[in-house]
Amino acid sequence: MKFLVIQQKMIGDVLASTVICESIKYHFPDALVHFVAYENTLPVLLNNPHIDKVIIFGNELRESKWAFYKFLKSLGKEKYFAVIDAYGKLESNLISLFTTSKYKISHYKSYTRWIYTHTVVENLNPDGRIPLAIENRLALLQPILDRPGNFLTSPKIFLKESEIREASESVKSIKNHPDQKLIMIGILGSSGLKTYPPKYIAEVLNIICDQVDAKLLFNYIPSQKEEAQAIYNKCNEKTKAQIDLDFYASSLRKFIALLSQCNALIGNEGGAVNMAKALGVPTFCIFSPFIIKGAWHSENKSLHYGIHLSDYYPQKLEKMDNKEIKRNIVALYASLEPKLFKEPLLEFLKKYCQ
Repeated sequence: MKFLVIQQKMIGDVLASTVICESIKYHFPDALVHFVAYENTLPVLLNNPHIDKVIIFGNELRESKWAFYKFLKSLGKEKYFAVIDAYGKLESNLISLFTTSKYKISHYKSYTRWIYTHTVVENLNPDGRIPLAIENRLALLQPILDRPGNFLTSPKIFLKESEIREASESVKSIKNHPDQKLIMIGILGSSGLKTYPPKYIAEVLNIICDQVDAKLLFNYIPSQKEEAQAIYNKCNEKTKAQIDLDFYASSLRKFIALLSQCNALIGNEGGAVNMAKALGVPTFCIFSPFIIKGAWHSENKSLHYGIHLSDYYPQKLEKMDNKEIKRNIVALYASLEPKLFKEPLLEFLKKYCQ
């Protein structure tokens, strides 16, 4: 019995959809699970025991209609028991259409429902139990189960012992002493709309370094060095002395291994936060005002803290739709001053970084 799970897009989305694979294996122990994903997200899928085959959706498939058509024809030769389209966009719609399967399941959209044998209406109202991103993906399994599902709700990343050993050795060189804590800082979001103002993130770093003896590592890619340097420059001298600005991993997989050695991740919500959660590393993340906090955050997980403007000024967002929030993102972020969440940050630091 073979299953196909489709999830292109970003790392957070891919990680969230791995819970589908784990739950399939739980309910169908002999199942073979194939997973369609973009090539840049493969490092978070390596060694996952719940995925038997990763089908890479390469850039050439987006650039060439002929290459994409041949890809669809090759998938059409496979016979799946169920295709679970967690992506729900044109690429995955076409994959679902071309694939032979008894069940074809996705979230309900009026213009694509004819492609699927079953569609599931997404829940848009978080209740704090599990993130909506997880809840809505697991709901896609209900059509193939003859009973209420017993689902596993936390994505996981699987590292080899050799990767962990190598990362453990590498961080020894940057610590001032063996007992010093190591904190990864998500200094930048995936876009300006998801990035806490540099002045404020520098204030957050000053708070951290005033409270704990920790070495801070910045999570950024080489093309973002100028932005990282600008944030470093805004920090006070004590904080600067605790930042290792130039220590970063040479690949995403090495970054994941490095992250596994950190005591915590603090900063902008995004892919790094989702990876930290999948490694069991405590997180303190700042959500963009236009992101629904409950989509990616569970109030039941004491290991993870989430900060959102709505926690402090819900009235500022009540009458705005998403487009209006994005238009006013600078002013809204300006309202989320570090002093608002200093106490929960200190509580987090005391619990995980002292």
